[in-house]
Amino acid sequence: MTTMPFPARDYLPVLRELTGGFAEVLRAADPAAPVPDCAGWTLADLATHLGNVHRWAAAVVTTGESQRQSFADDPGADLVSWYAASARQLVDALEAATPEDPCWHFAGTGKVKAFWFRRQVHETAVHLADAHAAAGTAVALDPAVAADGVDEVLTAWLPRVTRWHAPPPLAAPLALRTTDTGDAWTLHPGEPPALGPATGSVATAEATAQDLLLHLWKRTAPSPRLTGDTATAEQFLRAPFTA
Repeated sequence: MTTMPFPARDYLPVLRELTGGFAEVLRAADPAAPVPDCAGWTLADLATHLGNVHRWAAAVVTTGESQRQSFADDPGADLVSWYAASARQLVDALEAATPEDPCWHFAGTGKVKAFWFRRQVHETAVHLADAHAAAGTAVALDPAVAADGVDEVLTAWLPRVTRWHAPPPLAAPLALRTTDTGDAWTLHPGEPPALGPATGSVATAEATAQDLLLHLWKRTAPSPRLTGDTATAEQFLRAPFTA
């Protein structure tokens, strides 16, 4: 079973790899290509969004305080170089940060800088999948990283989902399981998700860690295999979990 979350600094090499991969797709693909799961966005729009998110997160990490959000600032003519500079700015801010220091963030976990190491890895991972979809190529996320992304949705986003949406309906205990990493979460009505052996559930949804992560983020991916009370699982999984 994967230990999640990872130690904060263990996310840095993953973030470098993911941002480098995003820049490579951006360099090779048509910036005007539509992003299938981001309605109305082109690849250039996606890169502009992600680069601005990196810059915003870097400012939050550096100051420890909430910052103005502006995710559509014009990157100028050289989008690839601008994105790469945005990624460097974020990595530099995280490298200089003390993960245990207090820091604002929007999720339902402890208010420390460690949050942003993890959050920016998974922000980039999902958008790397978006970029590959726009380019017509396949993405292959590290299964342990993808499983950690599932855990982030369940433990950091789901507790605060009412900021953006009604809470997902859950009529009875449900287990989510990753078939490649062997991780499992049991969700009971009105209780925080528990990582560990699936016990007491009336339904199970299982998929590879990458497919389950993308499914939770409402991206195109093979649907999880459902067993038991499939209506309970389907109703829960249809709901939005994130902003």
